[in-house]
Amino acid sequence: MIYSMTGYGKSVLQLPTKKITIELKSLNSKNLDLNARMPSIYREKELDLRKLIAKQLERGKVDFSIYVETTADDTSTQINAPVVKQYIEQLKAVYNDGNEIELLKMAVRFPDALNTVREEIDNTEWKQIEAEINVALDSLKDYRLNEGKVLEQDFNDRIKNIADLLQQVIAMDPDRVEGVKERLRKGVEELKEKYDENRFEQELVYYIEKFDITEEKVRLDNHLNYFIESINSVDSNGKKLGFIAQEIGREINTIGSKSNYAPMQQLVVQMKDELEKIKEQLLNVL
Repeated sequence: MIYSMTGYGKSVLQLPTKKITIELKSLNSKNLDLNARMPSIYREKELDLRKLIAKQLERGKVDFSIYVETTADDTSTQINAPVVKQYIEQLKAVYNDGNEIELLKMAVRFPDALNTVREEIDNTEWKQIEAEINVALDSLKDYRLNEGKVLEQDFNDRIKNIADLLQQVIAMDPDRVEGVKERLRKGVEELKEKYDENRFEQELVYYIEKFDITEEKVRLDNHLNYFIESINSVDSNGKKLGFIAQEIGREINTIGSKSNYAPMQQLVVQMKDELEKIKEQLLNVL
């Protein structure tokens, strides 16, 4: 089972005087990169929230936001009346024929015209918010799981394609060896020189052994099976799958360099193409 690092979760809490919206977005990243946005009243809870999100989501570029919308006559901002009146008097001195409504509009924009009363966190309210944060996290993890299922199907298809190509390589290998032998024999005969047949056979065996791909075929098959086993394990581990993909690539490259046979090299190119697509998608796996 694998999880994608791409996800989205949202939860809305409706309170008597306000509506609180919790939103989480996640994209792929090598580590946890968390960006948190919230009203200043909740800042003291930020470290605890970061620990919670890190534990739940593990990796990814995560945007976490808390939005508060006031829905009743409940505001922490008040007009600083003495300061505003003083501003208006000063403006009148500058604009003798100024409209008082226009002067008021100007005055409330000046520094200290508005006072923000520092609110304290209501513990009961915060418990409700925490519960909704967990709802949003669960929603994001469900999204990741569904995206992971799509990735898993793609990985299974591409690993199967590589395995099928490997079987074609195995079936083709005897013809490749015979082809190499024949080319060497013709090359020697074209020299029109006498040669020791026994010595030639010994050199031929040595040469063929250098191009033998038996070990690479076995190791590649093992790596492909291990990749599938890791996908089906309980934990999602994109880094582990990435390491296995590197080993798969190493065996494919070795087969390509040893093959010395055009039809087999064409199969190797197809295997490399499938593997590159796997590596691209692995960047999204948790």
